[in-house]
Amino acid sequence: MKPHDLESMSLDELWSLHEFIASVLGRKISAEKARLDQRLREIGQSTADSAKKVSHARRAYPQVFPKYKNPARPSETWAGRGKQPRWLTAQLSSGKKLDDFRIQPSSDRRGAAAQGSGRPNKKTARRRSA
Repeated sequence: MKPHDLESMSLDELWSLHEFIASVLGRKISAEKARLDQRLREIGQSTADSAKKVSHARRAYPQVFPKYKNPARPSETWAGRGKQPRWLTAQLSSGKKLDDFRIQPSSDRRGAAAQGSGRPNKKTARRRSA
């Protein structure tokens, strides 16, 4: 159909053509949607269980030891990650430094890591030579 044919049509003819096109498009869209839904169901049967398990699985993170402690309450500690605790923020605003609250590493923890397998690794060898 040429554009000049549409211009020569009456308003009633154009409206009926519009309704016909809308109904044909509606049927074709419904058929395509049903076909895609069926395809998704076929694909989903084999992967739905494994996808749910994978999406909820989290990586195991190593335990983070605390690096700072509150001298007034030694049970309050902070690992240095995330937002600073209130007790630390208050102390820092009063003029103290972050290093004032640092937990000194115990010598036995460092010694056990260095002894490990009996042979030094690259990091401890560099530390010892420096």
